[in-house]
Amino acid sequence: MSQTPELQIKDLHVSVEGKEILKGLSLDVRKGEIHALMGPNGSGKSTLAHTIMGHPRYAVTAGDIRFKGESVLEMESDERARKGLFLAFQYPVAIPGLSMANFLRAALNTRLAPPEEGTDGKVPARRGIAPREFRTLLQSKMALLKMDESFASRYLNDGFSGGEKKRAEILQMALLKPEIAVMDETDSGLDIDALRVVSDGVNALAGPDLGVLVITHYNRILNYIKPHFVHVMIEGRIARSGGAALALELETRGYDWTREKQEVTS
Repeated sequence: MSQTPELQIKDLHVSVEGKEILKGLSLDVRKGEIHALMGPNGSGKSTLAHTIMGHPRYAVTAGDIRFKGESVLEMESDERARKGLFLAFQYPVAIPGLSMANFLRAALNTRLAPPEEGTDGKVPARRGIAPREFRTLLQSKMALLKMDESFASRYLNDGFSGGEKKRAEILQMALLKPEIAVMDETDSGLDIDALRVVSDGVNALAGPDLGVLVITHYNRILNYIKPHFVHVMIEGRIARSGGAALALELETRGYDWTREKQEVTS
């Protein structure tokens, strides 16, 4: 594992429509690490995910987010993605008429496009990956994730089940090869079988070149994706951090005891 964290979140304060949601949150994620961020509803977990990727609704009022030593606060979302950040959405959007294959090829061409001076972060003109090369790559990634090849010809998330939408997110991650992936409640709405399939996909991609931040309410996804670190978010701050055993303790004791501990130490 690398010594300097690829993703560094420092004393982050974030507001939405004038209401402060994140209140001084700090977190480091390195490539090769799997972190789980847990917490009750309304604690700010999804706010953190969207802020990392630069959603304009979320205003950073203090602190910083640094990726590979560089602040990303002035970068647009697509520039952050091209640099190697990735967000798997809790509720992926359906786009009828756009096939998975065409979407994935366009996304990959954008990710591969080298930055050019004087473009202010815009995607430079570049001849993309050849169709045959892309098809071979796509087939290899779908085989790795044990996905039927017919999946690629379907319209993006159109008529997909909850599990299929989440598998489509994992396929994007496999093709784009980010350095840090944030998974915003990927287990939401999944039955046990779909959860196992999605988790197997994440485990197939995990390794020394990828850091993962899994955001979840519950311990059940962590039965399949084993975290190195578990963090508890309460009221916009990290209230407690530990190893995988912390998630099991939360399963037994709930979140109230971490909230009480935060009140004592604050």
